[in-house]
Amino acid sequence: MPTKPPLPVKDEVILWFDAIGRGDVGRVGGKNASLGEMVSMLGGAGIAVPPGFATTAAAYRALVEHNRIGDRLAGIVAQYRSGAMPLHEAGEGARRLFLDAELPPSVADPIVSAYRDLSRKAGKREVAVAVRSSATAEDLPDASFAGQQESFLNVVGERALLDACRRCFASLFTDRAISYREAKGFDHLQIALSIGIQVMVRSDLAGSGVIFSIDTETGFPRVAVISAAWGLGETVVQGRVDPDSYMVFKPFLSDGRLKPIVEKRVGAKAQKLIYATGGSARTVLVECSRHERDHPVLEDEEILELARWAVLIERHYGCAMDLEWAKDGESDKLFLV
Repeated sequence: MPTKPPLPVKDEVILWFDAIGRGDVGRVGGKNASLGEMVSMLGGAGIAVPPGFATTAAAYRALVEHNRIGDRLAGIVAQYRSGAMPLHEAGEGARRLFLDAELPPSVADPIVSAYRDLSRKAGKREVAVAVRSSATAEDLPDASFAGQQESFLNVVGERALLDACRRCFASLFTDRAISYREAKGFDHLQIALSIGIQVMVRSDLAGSGVIFSIDTETGFPRVAVISAAWGLGETVVQGRVDPDSYMVFKPFLSDGRLKPIVEKRVGAKAQKLIYATGGSARTVLVECSRHERDHPVLEDEEILELARWAVLIERHYGCAMDLEWAKDGESDKLFLV
């Protein structure tokens, strides 16, 4: 049997973050394009991003073609749009097509190979990774699909990784994603999905949160606002906890003699998400100790470092930014994720 020729560059199914930039939104989605941009353009400025890679829109389309589910997806979408099928039934049916699908070797093999490389670079036999979905739209680079697809944390091993990838592909058809695309007039069959696979930061042993380069409540542009909670960042992103909140006056950040933290509020932080041990669950929500509830997640110098990163990225992009950060409890280092 003749060997299948390699995919053309534009159809690569795997791209490492250092090969991605913000011009690649159509191939790897907004989240992965931004991670690549920070690695390739801002790493020299001291901004730290955990290493990783992304599957491209070509990988998603290869899965659809290999399993011949395109026509069945189109049929489900047509029934939903005509009113013959309710949203929950359409979403469940579309997701089932992906959950029952086989990842073709042209997709699975490069994912496994890249994961092995990532594990080797991390000095682990099988490194724990975050597996995050990032919807793509070739002709709609400004479309925002944030928060509509699934993410999986603390994924370890090749089999678990491929299973998480299949579930990410299926999550392109969550009920929320379908209704959003329908409301915005997007063609459900033209959207694809990229997956970001990134070394986990051990924020389960420390904390994580979100940075806004402006005050989102007032629109005041001269401050950065940082939210912080103990454990993995899903609790902050999903609004499950009352986090710490720190406000920094950006114009004074360039003066190393100053500490321009203008507001610091310690939140209740009643719970935290950490790695699970035993069983099939990868993470578990637990109660925070009294000490954790009463004390800030970040030291002043860490607050200032994150604020400086926000300023650098805002300047690079030329617009206000929101960023997710995590602190590694083993190394005490900060990262943007």
